[in-house]
Amino acid sequence: MTQPTPSPVLSTPLSLIAELTHRCPLHCLYCSNPIEMQKAELELATEDWQRVFQQAAQMGVLHLHLTGGEPLARKDLPQLIRAGRDAGLYVNMITSGVGLTEERLATLVDAGLEHLQLSFQDIEETSANHIAGTRSHAIKLALVPVLKKFHVAFTINLVVHRMNLDHLEEFIALAEQLQPDRLEIAHVQYYGWALKNRALLMPTAEQVERSIPIVEAARQRLRGKIHLEAVFPDYFGSFPKACVGGWGRQMMLIDPAGLALPCHSAAVIPGLKFDNVRDHDLRWIWQSSSAFNRFRGDAWMSDTCRTCERKERDFGGCRCQAFMLTGDPDAIDPVCSLSPDHGLLQTLRISVPDVLPIWRG
Repeated sequence: MTQPTPSPVLSTPLSLIAELTHRCPLHCLYCSNPIEMQKAELELATEDWQRVFQQAAQMGVLHLHLTGGEPLARKDLPQLIRAGRDAGLYVNMITSGVGLTEERLATLVDAGLEHLQLSFQDIEETSANHIAGTRSHAIKLALVPVLKKFHVAFTINLVVHRMNLDHLEEFIALAEQLQPDRLEIAHVQYYGWALKNRALLMPTAEQVERSIPIVEAARQRLRGKIHLEAVFPDYFGSFPKACVGGWGRQMMLIDPAGLALPCHSAAVIPGLKFDNVRDHDLRWIWQSSSAFNRFRGDAWMSDTCRTCERKERDFGGCRCQAFMLTGDPDAIDPVCSLSPDHGLLQTLRISVPDVLPIWRG
């Protein structure tokens, strides 16, 4: 057996993801929020978030991502944005756009909002509204020219899956017309509600194969005009991605009730204790929390991962995905071709009829 190496010297987290609320006007089929969402009455107060942002900046965090749910559901959103900017953080908001008027956007930009990410569900209105579970597509399109009036960076995000992947080329063409600063094309990550709808959302191998040259051609065509980021679907890979840059290495997430997590879906893993920012400061949580230290270093890894030359690139893959697919959070991520469970993905990739139960948050 290869001896485990010491845990890495702790780096500073680069970003803080603030899930301000789980309230949302959309009910997307692919939502990765937990099935058991935090109730509004449990949400952190304004002063709690202000304290958290100051602590994050003191640790050296650079980016603050305000998300949810829908952050616009918080009436104190301008105060929270100003608190982030006053702390010296770069403030980004991830939004559906529903409820964002020109007047409200002006207030947010004046408070210090520097970047806005707007999510789309498809290019065709009927399909987009079906995926979102509400009539929101026209609202999003109407919001884009409003955004252009303000000095704020702008990203368009499209989550792709079997229901819209055949429209990818047309959607990229639409994005070129809308002229965002960045375009993100991200395949569904199967957590939360997306996991319950996995059979409905899983693309076919042919769809995935067709999408790759489309993305690469767009990347070359848009170079210097629109920065394009694309996330390949895990279930069709041979090696896992370094989920959020490695467990407890680059990012902290605070959920609406103040629980600090090392990734979006860590709460699915049983036996982990997540500390609350009401009880501990961020630095203590980052350095000493049992949850943040659980999968740092390589002592937890199988010998296969510990001796792998990719160990410092993918850090053993996604612990949440390993648990959800195998029942063991210490297992090799089944996306890896060296995993004894890799064959599971072939079964899960099999196309099934479109008429299936639909689960929504």
